[in-house]
Amino acid sequence: MSKKSIKKPFSLTLRNYFITGVVVLIPIGFTLYLSKILIGISSKILPKNINPNYYLPFNIPGVEILISIIFITIVGGLSLSFFGRRILKLIDDLFKRIPFLRTVYSAIVQMTETFSKKDDNKKSVVLIEYPRKNVWAVGFATKENTGEMADKTKKKLLNVFVPTTPNPTSGFLLMFPIEDVIYLNMTFEEASKFIVSAGTSIKKN
Repeated sequence: MSKKSIKKPFSLTLRNYFITGVVVLIPIGFTLYLSKILIGISSKILPKNINPNYYLPFNIPGVEILISIIFITIVGGLSLSFFGRRILKLIDDLFKRIPFLRTVYSAIVQMTETFSKKDDNKKSVVLIEYPRKNVWAVGFATKENTGEMADKTKKKLLNVFVPTTPNPTSGFLLMFPIEDVIYLNMTFEEASKFIVSAGTSIKKN
């Protein structure tokens, strides 16, 4: 006897189509949404006198981001030259002399330098038991805490930044005893991708 093929109900087929559509559209929609935010921010930051959309009879979406990328690249190139380093040193000294700005500026500089280090021998991606026992989270070890917190607790503490999903720019600063922190072999880029993708992007061994 030949087995008859079992046909799926039409409602089930429609449901599968809908779920597939959601899976396809979520990353596209999220990417477009972030792009729209970036374009909006760039259009506000970019001065009108160098914004082509201010002179053209029609807007070119994304031109602000392109100009911003070119500008940042030029600044990066100039900062590596002797003349550029001298200018950056003057700006750095100026910001560090202004009472309120020096606090914010110094903190941002330290954070940027921490996450931009490319020392392959120094691991920064860690696994921590948070927010409760037997529940784990991926974080970034920023620096060993040698301040008052370590003195008060009488423990060697490690500062760990635990980002949120899917926006890794926000999160929590937590301090863990060094012995409670597990270092991972993941790179910063791999960990960031893992967090943004809500854990769906996992590097295969």
